This record gives sequence, structure tokens and C-alpha cells, in this order.
Amino acid sequence: MTIHDGMPRGPRLDVPGTLHHIMARGIEQRDIFRTDEDRKDFLGRLAALVPVTKTRVYAWCILPNHFHLLLRSGKTGLSSFMRRLQTGYAVSFNKRHQRVGHLFQNRYKSVLVEEEPYFLELIRYLHLNPVRAGVTRNLRLLDKYQWSGHAALLGKRQVPWQDIDFVLALYGNQREQAIEAYRQFVAEGVTQGKRPELSGGGLVRSVGGTKKLGELRRGRERWASDERILGSSEFVLKIEEELEKVQLEGPRQLRVAAKEREVFMERLQTRIGRIFKVAPTELQSGSRRRVAVAARAALAWVAVRVCDLPTSYVARMSGVSAVSILRLHERGRKELDDRGIDTESLVAKCK
Repeated sequence: MTIHDGMPRGPRLDVPGTLHHIMARGIEQRDIFRTDEDRKDFLGRLAALVPVTKTRVYAWCILPNHFHLLLRSGKTGLSSFMRRLQTGYAVSFNKRHQRVGHLFQNRYKSVLVEEEPYFLELIRYLHLNPVRAGVTRNLRLLDKYQWSGHAALLGKRQVPWQDIDFVLALYGNQREQAIEAYRQFVAEGVTQGKRPELSGGGLVRSVGGTKKLGELRRGRERWASDERILGSSEFVLKIEEELEKVQLEGPRQLRVAAKEREVFMERLQTRIGRIFKVAPTELQSGSRRRVAVAARAALAWVAVRVCDLPTSYVARMSGVSAVSILRLHERGRKELDDRGIDTESLVAKCK
């Protein structure tokens, strides 16, 4: 599966404990859920991942060619959770349907959401997707639709990994009254159609347009209109502060000091060789064999992009040019993701 996100560039919005609206589509808008077995497989993976990652899922919806999740990321962050979910499902789907190649279009779209005032609006909007898509013709049929969290909130299905109690508590203290209030709220949204104001937009939307962004300091302007954020100006600036902490703390744990480069590269070449079944000597020889190129791409990704080693040094250790390393490293991340390899764990084992 492809792993580049296809989203506006800027800081990775992966702060543990934050609220996200996730959406992922099939490549070329093809179906990623063909049968009920596919849907059950996907939900089974969610059921397994949610408790171990301490992720909280408030709303979800499966349609033939895409899915939606409204969740609060756990301690491991959003990227790790989604990588495990999508990679595992893609491998299983391809095996089940005897196909090869990418399943998802890009990586996934994630909008970081300010809880107030968007939380309830997004639950309603997300759960109404089957009606807007024509999968269910009306609210009565949506109440019985088994591939979204709406029926679970109504008490018609048991979904242990969905945080039903938290959502219903926002509608009232008495469960039956809360369920009725929730359903009425959803019913009021049936005629609203698509709502672009719920798609993100960062400070552009919250301050009233691009012209007013000039009042903000330049360091923020480059991502202030990022559609990965839905919230007020205060919320966006708060997230910026959190991201600065993550950007400072996270990479330092993975970088390799100059005095440790040689030992680290030897260990990394050995482990990459085991993963791809390629001898370290072949990795260093500039071999053009397909599997060797894939292994070298993975090595380039980890060494250059994750551990911040000089491109020229990695090229010399790999027997290829620096330009080749730069061309390879994006492919390397995909090669590792396709094999279900966690990059941080790999780096830790090589240090």
C-alpha cells in the first residue's frame, strides 16, 4: 500500500491524545470492501488495536470504497495505529481476493479536530455518510445499517471497542433519553448534505480568510491554512506549541551521533538484509537485483530520513551515488510498511 499522505506539507500532526477525523479511500476510487468478510476483517483489526493502543473510537463508518473514523489517538500516536490497521488489512485483502499492488489511495487523510464545537457535529456528519452516499435511503434504514457506529449508539448492535458511553453522556444522564436525543440530532442533519466547513482549514477559516493571515507571524503562515486542522485560532496555535515539543523530542531519540555511525550502519545493514533476505555485502555492492534495490531503499529511508545520517555517507556505504539514495528513500518507507516493519523498533535494535 502507498504510504505518502497526499496532504499539505508541514509538521506531522501526530500528538497523542488529540481528536482526529480519519478518512481513507481505495486507489482509483476502487472498492476496498467487497464482501462482508472484508468488513468483518477490518472491524476485527480495529477491535484488536483499540485496546492495546489505548485509542478511543467515537464514530466510524464503512462504505464500499472508503472508511471514516473519529478517534482520539492513544499513547503510541496516530501514525503507528493507522499503519498497523491499513497495512494489515491491505495484506489480508490482497490475499483473500488474489490481487497484488496498492489498495489505498495515498496514506490516509487526517483532520486534527478541536473538540468544541465540532465533536457532536462530526459524529452526526460521519454517521450520515451512508445516507448521503445512497447506501441507505433514509434514517430508518440507517438505524439498522451494521457497518457504522450509528446503530451501536442506538443500542441495536454491540461494539465493545466503540466509546458509546462517552458520546451518549453528552446527550443526557438517562440512557434512553440520551439515545432519543442523539437520534433526533442525527435526524436534523439528514437534509444538510455535504458540509465543507467540517473539512478543516486551520487559521484561514477561523480568522476569516487568507488576507487576515498577514497579521500572524510568518513562521505560522506556512501551515496556517493546512486542511489537516479544524478549529479556532487559539486551538491551532496551541497545537503548534505541542508540535514544537514533539518535533524537538521525537527525532532526537532516533538520530545517530557521528561517533556511532559505523556500528549503527553495520547493524542496520544486517537487519535489513535479514528482512529482505539479502546479504549485507550485496547491499554494499550497488547490486541492481530487484530485491537488493528494495532493501537498499529501506536502508536509505531509515538512515537518511529517520536517523538523519548524511546522504553522502549512506551512499558510500551502499555503493551507489547520493542522487540514487535521494531517489530511493521514499520508496524505502513503503517497502518497510508493506512488510509490517515498525521503523522506530528497527532503529532501537540497531543502536
